[in-house]
Amino acid sequence: MLRSIGTALSLATLALIGAAQSGHAQDYPNKPIRILVGAAPGGLIDLFARTYGGKLQERSGQPVLVENNSIATGTIAADLVAKAAPDGYTLIMGHPANMTIWPIVNPKLPYDPRKDFAPIALVGKAANLLLVAKDSPIHSVRELIDTAKSRPGGLTYASQGLGSSAHMATEQFKLATGIDAIHVPYRGSTPAVSDLIAGQVSFMIDTVPFNLSHVRGGALRALAVASDERSLVLPDVPTMAEAGVPDVQGGLWLALFAPAHTPAAVIDYLSKQAQEIFALPVVRQRLEAQGLVLPKGSPDELAQLLQAEDLRWRDVIKRAKIDFAH
Repeated sequence: MLRSIGTALSLATLALIGAAQSGHAQDYPNKPIRILVGAAPGGLIDLFARTYGGKLQERSGQPVLVENNSIATGTIAADLVAKAAPDGYTLIMGHPANMTIWPIVNPKLPYDPRKDFAPIALVGKAANLLLVAKDSPIHSVRELIDTAKSRPGGLTYASQGLGSSAHMATEQFKLATGIDAIHVPYRGSTPAVSDLIAGQVSFMIDTVPFNLSHVRGGALRALAVASDERSLVLPDVPTMAEAGVPDVQGGLWLALFAPAHTPAAVIDYLSKQAQEIFALPVVRQRLEAQGLVLPKGSPDELAQLLQAEDLRWRDVIKRAKIDFAH
């Protein structure tokens, strides 16, 4: 008799928990949602957050607020979300710097991307281009490698800053080709690309979307694209593999995350919204025309990407002996 009563109570408890979770999913969202962006306004990361936020607001009927916090390469924003209530009302548009690279080079960061976040959806990718100025005497990847080897330490390369995806991609390129070049970090792509166009630095690796107009307009020359296939918007530019450097991959990726332990039903809702929003013709066509790729994938597939990225950049950082702490 007592065992039967206990079993009945346990089943009742489970039913209440299930009902509460179901109710939470049905009621969500019922107040404003915040999306933190660990980057400055106006860039690709901000663009994706505002695109998602604007459409999510239309579809949910709740305000969606996008907040920019680019301090410390977006790690402050990531920490704020990691410590937020796991209720689906505080999200982050993550990127390689704050979700893989900086947590590797700075183990003192107060969050762990693999433990403190619940993956929602991978929403965008931007392949990298290897770029030189229009007046550069270098016209191919092979010429860049030969020039660098004939002048060890004589070439300079720009990046958006320490720990940026461009910084890591160039270090990966140096390891793959055996060249040496001096890093010149900037605060963002705009000043870095401006100096590249002006001939103040020798070369740069940066994303297709940010540099598409410069390449088409002739201010910059694209030597290769770091992707498996040629870019649809720059079909004449060879891939790194075609240029003889198959081990150079990577680029900028953008993904939504919530705090760990956010209810599965809420994650499913936000992920479904992301898949549908970035499949809308008006959204997809506008972004793809800029050279962006819009992948579709589950939260589990995003978690697998994060693990693969961690392995990739941990290897590069170790082999290149990169240490930002000193």
